[in-house]
Amino acid sequence: MLDLTEKPGALRAVPTGETDDAQDWRLVLDTLYARVRGDTEALAVPLSPEDQTIQSMPDASPTKWHRAHTTWFFETFLLKPHLPGYREFDPAFGYVFNSYYEAVGPRHPRPSRGLLSRPGVAKVTEYRAHVDQAMHELIRSCDREVADLVVMGLHHEQQHQELLLSDIKHAFSLSPIAPAYILDKPRRPVADPLPPATFIPLEPGLHEIGWQPDDSPFPFCFDNELPRHETLIRNVAIADRPVSNGEFMAFIEDGGYSRHDLWLSEGWATRRARGWEAPGYWYRDEDGDEWSVYTLYGPRAVDPAEPVCHVSYFEAAAYAQWAGHRLPTEMEWEHAAATLDAPAPHAPATGASSRPHPGRLRPGMAQDVWEWTMSPYSPYPGYRPPEGAIGEYNGKFMINQMVLRGSSCATPRGHERPSYRNFFPPDARWQFSGFRLATDL
Repeated sequence: MLDLTEKPGALRAVPTGETDDAQDWRLVLDTLYARVRGDTEALAVPLSPEDQTIQSMPDASPTKWHRAHTTWFFETFLLKPHLPGYREFDPAFGYVFNSYYEAVGPRHPRPSRGLLSRPGVAKVTEYRAHVDQAMHELIRSCDREVADLVVMGLHHEQQHQELLLSDIKHAFSLSPIAPAYILDKPRRPVADPLPPATFIPLEPGLHEIGWQPDDSPFPFCFDNELPRHETLIRNVAIADRPVSNGEFMAFIEDGGYSRHDLWLSEGWATRRARGWEAPGYWYRDEDGDEWSVYTLYGPRAVDPAEPVCHVSYFEAAAYAQWAGHRLPTEMEWEHAAATLDAPAPHAPATGASSRPHPGRLRPGMAQDVWEWTMSPYSPYPGYRPPEGAIGEYNGKFMINQMVLRGSSCATPRGHERPSYRNFFPPDARWQFSGFRLATDL
């Protein structure tokens, strides 16, 4: 059996008892590794080599780069230091596929990743196979410290699976032929009216937030979810669902994008500079009467019963001001998720999303869009980043970002949890981001 104890920022899978038990958890980890790596490859299957090379903006990366960077992570932080005799695939890849790890060395500029025609897609596939073979060898004999890093690498790859989908969506949306990533018939808009959101009071007082171990086979969190600590929840109620497309249309029709009094100063300047008049990927039909939206299934009519998606923090805050409410804090959001949904623990690496578009809204905290909160991304009391290059994973970005909570339709199953802290700059909207409201009582 396994004795699972907490370690800040990483898995702690401690084998106890007989050697056979240790071998059992290694076999499980080996299977999970294969599954996550296979999920990434499955997401790339619909894409041609040309598709995998394009980069549509500095914040996005080519599919080919995502596939190679996640491989570089395992090679750099696991195989080179921990597998004796490992043969590096190509020393030049360390410069090409490093993302932001200063401790590891220099790297190719992020905005220029789409200019790299080589290494090609076939070479990246060879790179992944080379590293996977060595990783299976390492996992079959690894100790608990190495197992921690393997699981961190798997969750890191799941993050890039989500980025792969959001990045290729942005790229495809700029094409005049509006290609579909998934060839499937889109759902028809729901005709039934959506019930109004219900505001649910939260229990005021001191409550704990932050990650705590569950009974899944490989409990995991990132370092920014720790330490678990008490926070004060005041008299507040939180909506039982995010804001819908139909509700956001009312904001647009009431001049929400032209009323400076609703917007934060920086948000208003950003809206004017970028010409925002609606959420990302929305556009008027030829007659100018109805809204359509580009999706990974291709263009489709905006469904009023789906959560509004691809909005920035600035748009979410403006809507909340218009509606007479506010956005929840991340503490309120997590407390609501822990008490209202009581989600069951998830085992990691149970498959990449096969539904990269929000579905019809339903009550609850588990939805198909990441949800903006009014909380800036900052360290929890007592937080200390891990030592070494791994310590650059989260702590160095705790400035000029806002926290999003939950998960999205593009989040791999098993990667979500109530304590997960996603974060982006307030003007970002290429991710699958929406929001729900809160109100003070």
